[in-house]
Amino acid sequence: MIRPDLSLPIPESIEAAHFIGIGGSGMSGLAQMFLARGIRVSGSDRADSAALRALADAGARVHIGHDAAHLGDADTVIHTGAIWPENPEFVTAKERGMPVIHRSQALHWLIGDRPLVSVAGAHGKTTSTGMIVTALQQLGADPNFVNGGVIAQLGASSGPGADDLFVIEADESDGTFALYNTSVALVTNVDPDHLDHWGSEDAFFGGFVKFAGGARDAVVISADDSGARRVHAALSHRNVTTFGTSDHADVRLSNIRTDGPVSFTLTAGADSVDARLAIPGVHNAINAAGAIAVLLELGYGLSDAVRAVAGFTGTVRRFELHGVERGVSVYDDYAHHPTEVAAALAAARSVVGSGRIIAVHQPHTYSRTQLMSREFAQVLEQYADHTVVLDVYGAREDPIPGVTGELVSSAFTEASDVRFVSDWQEAAEYTAAVAKDGDYVITLGCGNVYQIIPQVLHALALSGN
Repeated sequence: MIRPDLSLPIPESIEAAHFIGIGGSGMSGLAQMFLARGIRVSGSDRADSAALRALADAGARVHIGHDAAHLGDADTVIHTGAIWPENPEFVTAKERGMPVIHRSQALHWLIGDRPLVSVAGAHGKTTSTGMIVTALQQLGADPNFVNGGVIAQLGASSGPGADDLFVIEADESDGTFALYNTSVALVTNVDPDHLDHWGSEDAFFGGFVKFAGGARDAVVISADDSGARRVHAALSHRNVTTFGTSDHADVRLSNIRTDGPVSFTLTAGADSVDARLAIPGVHNAINAAGAIAVLLELGYGLSDAVRAVAGFTGTVRRFELHGVERGVSVYDDYAHHPTEVAAALAAARSVVGSGRIIAVHQPHTYSRTQLMSREFAQVLEQYADHTVVLDVYGAREDPIPGVTGELVSSAFTEASDVRFVSDWQEAAEYTAAVAKDGDYVITLGCGNVYQIIPQVLHALALSGN
């Protein structure tokens, strides 16, 4: 992994950009924005994907695998932090003295001095960003946006707009969210994570204080989350709006009902409006409250803001239905932190009815698995009826001896509720054997766990014959 060096100068002009790791969700969206600006784009990634094919269709020159020859005529190289320092394209660009910048710096260059809504938080930021973008479009605006996941209604994670306004998901994992000249900052929650970068919880909280405190116009921050309250207490910003279920929240949720898509009453000042979302889960009601609070800061009325956010249908890899076989519904969710897993499974519980929930959990990164294996086991055992644990998706990390998915399964108090299966075909067949008519199977993780879904659906079909 390459830590971003934000002190490096950003070129004044970019005519041809080469993206190392162009297939990632954030990088592919950024590359699409560069193409929309009329900039020549090339890029490489280690494996083919739908994102790469979409970029090629849009005019980018894409390569599978990394080679210095792929740099071509690029005048600037843009990289993700997930690549290794030995990457030949990265090394060669440095040797040639080319501008080599982190993706956050490229986004900063793209935004320029235009007004910016930045959404940050340990959980919920992709959904909250999608809610703000689609609501603005419903309200007649046309913002530019770069999100960390594909917005289902738009079929894209990014897009150019006719307005000056930018809306982005800002990344706290590497501290780059403090780079942007944010106008309105939304902090969904502050749950310590990515301590491999930050080093300590105090540094993590300090990063959020810097991010929120640097917003030019307004800060919107959770009143419910303990970490967000800690950040709020350290702020000296003149304009802070809080949201949540707390009696003290400026934008307050009440009467939350979870029998299907979540509904609630939202109160701001003397006005109250009833709302019903198109998606389930208390966590999404809270996400909606934050998004609505941002819209209020942008000058929209409460009723219009609630109506616009209520039409949001979700983002890809957030409780996304992939198929139904033998009466078993198979979903996928990006959840990769214990808090996110609990929220995803609680949302599923609200709509599964009399069926059971079978979680297929892929731990993400060795360091997080080592640090949080017991927390994952606790929430999986609490919210799922049965859990299948796969092996660790290492992402940018080298393996840590002794750290496998079995760390999670062995932390269950009831061994019959969990099975560690490292082989995917065996895991798919075992899941199909456990599942019954009316159950939900949910894959959980931000690695490649969703790729097991065709195997699960096939195993379900065979088991019904």
